[in-house]
Amino acid sequence: MASSITAQELEALSSKANAAKEAAYCPYSKFRVGAALLTQSGEFITGANVENASYPVGTCAERVAFGTAVVAGHRQFKAIAVATDIKPPASPCGMCRQFMSEFTSRSFPVYMYDKDMNCNVITMGELLPNSFGPEDFER
Repeated sequence: MASSITAQELEALSSKANAAKEAAYCPYSKFRVGAALLTQSGEFITGANVENASYPVGTCAERVAFGTAVVAGHRQFKAIAVATDIKPPASPCGMCRQFMSEFTSRSFPVYMYDKDMNCNVITMGELLPNSFGPEDFER
């Protein structure tokens, strides 16, 4: 899959996603997730999962990163990297897939890293086929 990000951007993106795992608050599952989002303007915004004793109240790393970016005024993004401590890499959950589709295109790349930083990459269109998004309101 062709990507619009440079090798340097990808290296920084993966490094920042891996480092973001350190900020994870996951005392219940012990499942650390870090995410790094590359904005169209070249900024990197990170997120980590934040659990809660009432499990549904927790927030995933991907949504933390996108929420932080949106609050900072960003609306256009180049790529996201997600890093976990398992092998093979874990993909974003269904809720995160839908959330990310609000701000991305079908060709938006999602880089997923395992505990050894091996990478799987997939597009949003492959990750969430037949998605419902803002364009559906224009019909």
